Amino acid sequence: MAVRILLLTGWLLLPVAGLAYHMGPGQEQKALDVVAKHVRAAEAAAADDDYTEAVEEYAAAIKALPEGRTAEARKLRLEKAKAQMLAKQLPEAHADLKVLVEELTADAGADPKLVAAARAAAANSEYYATWLMRLEGAGRDEWEPEVESARQTYKLLAEEAEKRGDASAAAKFKEDLEAAVRLERMELSELQGLNLPKQCKGCCNCKGRKAAKKGPKPPKQNDIRSAGGAPPVDDSGH
Repeated sequence: MAVRILLLTGWLLLPVAGLAYHMGPGQEQKALDVVAKHVRAAEAAAADDDYTEAVEEYAAAIKALPEGRTAEARKLRLEKAKAQMLAKQLPEAHADLKVLVEELTADAGADPKLVAAARAAAANSEYYATWLMRLEGAGRDEWEPEVESARQTYKLLAEEAEKRGDASAAAKFKEDLEAAVRLERMELSELQGLNLPKQCKGCCNCKGRKAAKKGPKPPKQNDIRSAGGAPPVDDSGH
């Protein structure tokens, strides 16, 4: 009889257990499935060079992410910012990456690889923001802090890569460092003679200015890579 009662009680409690799972872990898994769906859509859009759609899908993934998933949210924010730089949303990406890097550097438990990737992306956004600001006629006192921050970050990332024995990443960050130095030293007339990077094309201007009046153009070059290279958006070195 006791066994029968125990079995009957267990059977009666099954719906309750199912409801508890549905309202707890089941709901979280359902939300994570939605996140994964948006991430796949974002990656597919990026593969088709539809970065505006990729940004929207990453934003949807972030919104659907359950509370407490801080590490996952930060990774998604990084990917969204990278897509923004290619979706004519450089100023937005620049601002978002600055906040993300501040959060990560203040968190002792943050994944070092994610920290490095976010720093690299933020430095790239500073690099391209400098390019735009110079073309818009900003004074040196306005654009120099941006390129100097990028330069310092590339230097730090190169040193860190060397310490962990990653020669390839170290070499790449050194190239980025050299590109930042060239951008700082380049005459405005030289900069105006270069093709605008796709990360800058179509962006609303950074300070609400019109582009500086162009002078005589030097011989046309593809971009600043003719002297070593402008950093790509995805430049984590990993």
